[in-house]
Amino acid sequence: MSRRFWSFLFFCSAILFQSLGVQANVVVGGTRVVYPAKEREVSVRLTNQGAQPALVQAWIDAGNPDGKPDDADVPFIVMPPMVRIDPGKGQALRLAYTPQPGIPKDRESVFWLNILDVPPLPSVQTTNHMQLAFRSRLKVFFRPLELPGSAIDTAEQLHWRLVKSATGMALQVRNDGAFHVSFNTVLLKLRDGRSFKVHSRMLAPRSTADFALEQAQGLSGAEGRVVYEWINDYGATVLQETRLAP
Repeated sequence: MSRRFWSFLFFCSAILFQSLGVQANVVVGGTRVVYPAKEREVSVRLTNQGAQPALVQAWIDAGNPDGKPDDADVPFIVMPPMVRIDPGKGQALRLAYTPQPGIPKDRESVFWLNILDVPPLPSVQTTNHMQLAFRSRLKVFFRPLELPGSAIDTAEQLHWRLVKSATGMALQVRNDGAFHVSFNTVLLKLRDGRSFKVHSRMLAPRSTADFALEQAQGLSGAEGRVVYEWINDYGATVLQETRLAP
């Protein structure tokens, strides 16, 4: 198929990915990929649960959801990059690391695996038919050799405190570890009984982030605890609770 055809499908999938709550027939086995540097390759299992064959294109990008497959400059090869999967059948995607300069050796790096599911054209063509492609994106965590600690240690040893922000107060979190931490929920529970839901995002290794607090007045010097759910290597949530630092 031509590059123009795939660019058009990619454009359609980007719109669908961002705006519709529909599901593809091709199901991905897992919600994230962990790639230890010692492995020659890792695999991701795909299963076609639909009633029709599916054509799948896969590629990895460095974090731009609007980037095209041909524009991705990443140290990975996906094999096969394009494959047909029959109904009820499965296919393993193999990811192989190809070393290149600039990849940190002292911390984990994150990339994104894109899986584009293209359904077949109907057997009877109509003038009003629209063909939609479905795209899934999974985080790919690349782990260099001999990183200190573990992903579990990193998630359990975060440091939390309240800080002033441009809009009032924020919950600041510091990650001293070499691994990313992905949150499911974050809740600030104060000693006086008040609680605040926190808008969180993925926390990079050896970094600090400020999470905004809504309607949080009079929190300066407040005491309390942070209750958060982080996501482990298998996509499961782990409940953690820690004291708020002064």
